[in-house]
Formats: sequence, structure tokens, C-alpha cells
Amino acid sequence: MPIPSIDTPSPQETAAALPDCPVRSSSRSLGARIVAWLQLCGDGHIGSAQPAIDGLIIVLSFLFAIIIRYDGSLSHAHAVQFLFWAPVLLTSRLLLIHVQGVHRFLWRFVCLSDAIAIVRALVWVTAALLLLRWLYPPDARFAYWLRLPLGIIVPEFLLSLCGVLTVRSVCKIAQERSDRVARSRGRRRKRVLLYGAGRAGVMLAHELANHGGLEIVGFIDDDAHKRNSVIAGVRVLGGGDAIARLVRHSQVDEVMISIAVLPAGALSRILTACKAIPVKTTIVPAAQEIIAGRVKISRVREVRIEDLLGRSSAATGECAPHVRAAYHGKRILVTGAGGSIGSELCRQLLLLKPSQLALLDKDENSIYELDQELRFREPRAAIEPLIADVKIRERMEHLFKEFRPQVVLHAAAHKHVPLMERHPCEAVLNNVLGMRNVLETCRAAGVERFVFISSDKAVNPTNVMGATKRVGEKLLAALAGGGMKSASVRFGNVMGSRGSVIPLFRRQIERGGPVTVTHPDIVRFFMTIPEAVQLVLCAGSLAARSETFVLDMGNPRRVLNLAREMIELAGLQPDRDIAIEITGLRPGEKMEEELAYASESLQQTSFEKIFQIPNTSVEEVSFRRSLETLIAAARAGEQPKLLETLMAMGLGYQPLTATAPSATPLDRIAYAS
Repeated sequence: MPIPSIDTPSPQETAAALPDCPVRSSSRSLGARIVAWLQLCGDGHIGSAQPAIDGLIIVLSFLFAIIIRYDGSLSHAHAVQFLFWAPVLLTSRLLLIHVQGVHRFLWRFVCLSDAIAIVRALVWVTAALLLLRWLYPPDARFAYWLRLPLGIIVPEFLLSLCGVLTVRSVCKIAQERSDRVARSRGRRRKRVLLYGAGRAGVMLAHELANHGGLEIVGFIDDDAHKRNSVIAGVRVLGGGDAIARLVRHSQVDEVMISIAVLPAGALSRILTACKAIPVKTTIVPAAQEIIAGRVKISRVREVRIEDLLGRSSAATGECAPHVRAAYHGKRILVTGAGGSIGSELCRQLLLLKPSQLALLDKDENSIYELDQELRFREPRAAIEPLIADVKIRERMEHLFKEFRPQVVLHAAAHKHVPLMERHPCEAVLNNVLGMRNVLETCRAAGVERFVFISSDKAVNPTNVMGATKRVGEKLLAALAGGGMKSASVRFGNVMGSRGSVIPLFRRQIERGGPVTVTHPDIVRFFMTIPEAVQLVLCAGSLAARSETFVLDMGNPRRVLNLAREMIELAGLQPDRDIAIEITGLRPGEKMEEELAYASESLQQTSFEKIFQIPNTSVEEVSFRRSLETLIAAARAGEQPKLLETLMAMGLGYQPLTATAPSATPLDRIAYAS
């Protein structure tokens, strides 16, 4: 096991820091010197000191075990027995400790894994002594000397283990205490209360314990069985109903919500209680961020609207084998890689270790930034940035011939509904012609797997963007085949994507308002980008014959309530500090979205949050004819003919008219696209 890459203080620095440790006994100077010497030994500054100390502990433990066994009445035979076995125990135990690499561990950083290694090193010798005791015949020659009594074997093991662990623990405690004193000297320590004494709370308490500027007052937990218990060295002081009393009585500066996955209702109640006191409130990162290794649990942050929406992390553990089989070691190409969904696809695919990953987009700035980010995360990964427009067929054919992808995830699309209502020709050229170019190139290049990112707006579409996504689903059903596994994945709004409602609300609140909502009763589904992408990859691993997969979006949320919650999170009052303005529905905007047609049957897959709609047949001749007419109208800029063709293609497309003046600027419309 390699030595931890942690800066080791010099002997002078270690000795200088130790007198700050409070020692209440009269022998403070002697105690400080002993601890300082132990720390120098534990940090490797005194050569061979660690084995020497461990050896002394082992010999003394054996001696004390003999004394305990014979009640202090030692005869000449007992002394001979000690002299015979002491070298054997010392040599064998130190040899196994060396094999386990225990002497490479720095004592002041001792942890559970170190303790397990020490136990593993000591237990083998004890097991050998027990076997010798039980298997060696009691009437055989030298039995008296070789068969140690159980009253010596067991105490010797326990004393050796406790002694070896104790010296390391003393060094660790002394170092932590001196570090806290050094960091907090000259400033008041922030007093924090941890809300949640579960696994995340324990992890957070361990990480904060060494932070000199913080003092953990205690835990709050709603589990009545945990009240007054001590967890990770921190007492559980009460439940959520006691938060106001505890904050005031204990002079708490900050409440840290130490629950990685928290339902929306529970988080709202906690925030309401904290605002009423008031006290600063932060929260640990989301579970998927911690699992992915993006942040440490101690990197607490302000509560965000994504937390209040209550989207739990996607449970992808069960589908990980399918995901690895579909993407691990493959040459993968992601179109639209510079967008919100495309870039997150690339981040998560990188974790699955593809042989090569191509990032394709026509926006060179976003591809440059993503390329730099991914190379920083995985310097050895084979990443290929590609700048190209999916509307240009020849360019797609050239890149596919050069890169030879095995898996393609098609996320490139125009998604902003109001803009596409104004520019329907561009929506068709990019979302339909681009889709056809990529799909046909995939078939010709022998791509193994193709995943199309669709939208809930493809169901009974009332806007051009949704209609083009529905055409994309039909294209996949009509053109896929030839051994290529393919699927469409349909889901709703993702929080934080470019052009979505949440970043717009943030900008409007920063400007002082007003926050604009198109209708007081409009509702939308919401999902975090990492969760959506995790489920897209799982659904893509199930792809077979151009099925449509629908992601479980949870319950829809009123956009007006979302606006109010975001204003309150900013520490302001809706309608008093920040006005909310109702602007009226925009062209193509529904009051609520749908995830499936009435004629479509949702079938549960092996994954809880993914449903499947079986592939339906498409009349290829008439569909291809309508497709050519649609693309020709878009190329010619014939908008009326384009809309007429879309309505005649059997998509369920019925345009809606505006209920508000069309002159309202786009940057003031809270459209949940």
C-alpha cells in the first residue's frame, strides 16, 4: 500500500505544535514530550521506531498475559516458557505486520482500513497458536512448552491489538487537537448544527471534525430512536421540532442539512423553520455528485431550487452491467455534445471507459470548453472534438468514415420553442434533415447502437419543435434496422439547461424583477440533467428495434409556485421585493405536457424509472413522400406549406395561437422549454 501523499511536518514543527494541546495533569511537560516523540516515530522521522514500539507492545502484552493467567505467581517454568515464546511471537507478528504494510501507515492518519490491516496481521499468529493448542497431543513430547493455555493466547492477542491501536490513536487525537487549536487561534469558531444523523451525516461529521474553524454542536434527526444517542462522537440533540430552541440556546451560526437524498416536502419544512429563526442554512451535495466523485460531502452549498423540487438521484446501480456492456470499450459519438444534455452524456460516458469518445457540435466554443474539461478529468482518455453541422450530409459521411463509431447518441437539435415558432424552417432543417442525415449515415457505416433524444413535446405537439421531434421518432421507426439497435428516449424539462425556466428566473431575480410566468396554472415536469442522462444511458442499453422509452418524470410542478420558491430562496418576498408578472401563453405553448399518446401503452422495463412503448409500424412510402415535401418546403422557406405538411403527416400536430401580444421580448418569457 503506497504511503499517503500528505505533507509530513518536520520534527520541529510537530514538537512546536504539541504544547498547544491542553493537558490537565501535573505532568503536562512529560506527557507532551512523550506524545511528541510518538508522533515523530509515527511520521517516520525516527528510523525503525515503529517496529520497535510495536515489538515492545507485543512482548509486554505476552508478559502481562502470563501474569494474568497465573495470578502473578510466576515459577521458573513460567519464566522459561516466556523466554521460549517471546522471540517467536515477536518475530512472527512483526513479519506479518510488515507484509500487511502497516509500518508504511502514518500514525496521525490512522483510520478504519489501517485498523483492519492490523487485526489481519495479528490474527494469523493467534490462529496458529490456537490450532497448535487444539491439534498437538497433550501427552506428546514438549506439549507443556508448545501448547500455550487459552488464558494466555486470548489475552495476549487482545492486549497486543489494543496496545498497537492505542499508540496510533493517541498520535491521531493529539495531531487533530493541535491542528484545531492552530487553525482557530485568533478567531471565533463557527458553531454548526447537522440536520440528519444518517450515513451522509456521519460522513460529514468525520470530515468536519478536523476543521479548525468549525465546532459541531450536535445532530438533529427526526428518528425518535436516535434521540440522545452519540453518533460519530456527536450527540443527537433532538428532532426537527426542536431546531429553533437549539439554535438559540446553543448560539448556532449555521444549520447544515446532512441528508444526501431528501424529499421536497421535508426540505421545504426545514427551510421554513430555519427562515423563521432566522439562521443560515446549507446542504450537502446531491448523492449522484458524491458517488461520481465530483465533490466531497464536506463541500456544503446553499440550497438550490433543484433540491426543493425533490428529484431523487436515479438508481442506476442495478442497470450498471447493462450500461457497461453497451458502452464500455466502444467508439462512441455524441452529436450536440456542446449542449446541456450532450455535454452531460459525454461526462457520464467517460466514466464507462469507452475506447474513444467523439464530441460533435457546430458550436466550436462549447466543444472547446467541454474538450478541456474532459481532458482535465481524464487525461488519458481518447477524446476527439469534431466541429460539423448535422445538416450537411457529406460532412457526416466523411466524419463517420474517419471515426468509425460503434455507438451514436443523437442529442443535436433546436429545442427553444418560442424561437422555433418564429423560425420553423430552421427547426425542420436541423431537427428533421439533420436527424435523417445522421441516421442514414449510421446505417451505412454499420453503427451498432443508435439513441435518439426525443421530448415530451412530441406527444400531441402544439409547436413546431415538438412536431419535429415526433417526426424524428417516426424516422427512427421507418429507417432503423439492418442489425443496428436503436431507440428513442422521451422525457420532459431538465433543470438548468440553456433556455429553460430556472436560469431565466435566476437572471430576473438578480435584476430585481419582475419574474415572468406565462400563465398562473401552467405546469411542467422537471428532472435534473444528471438524472435524465443516467436514465437515457440505461434506456439506450435496452435498445433493440427502434422502441420509444419514456422516463418517469415524477409529479408535474406549477411554474408559478416554482417562481415563488426561487424568490424565497434568494431571501426575498414574492410580490413585495420581487414582482411576478403574468405574460400570457406563447404560440405553441401547452398548459401541461404529456409523456405518451392515449393509444400508446406504457410497459414497465426492468428499471423502475424507465417505461417502454413498443415500436409501431410506419407506412414508409407515404411517410418518405411527406418527408421530402417537408424538407423541400423548409429549404425553400415556404413556411405555410411546411406547417400544412406537418399537420398532414399524422403527428397529431395542432398549432395553438397566442394569448398574449407577440411583441413580448423572448428574454422576459418564463417558458419551460
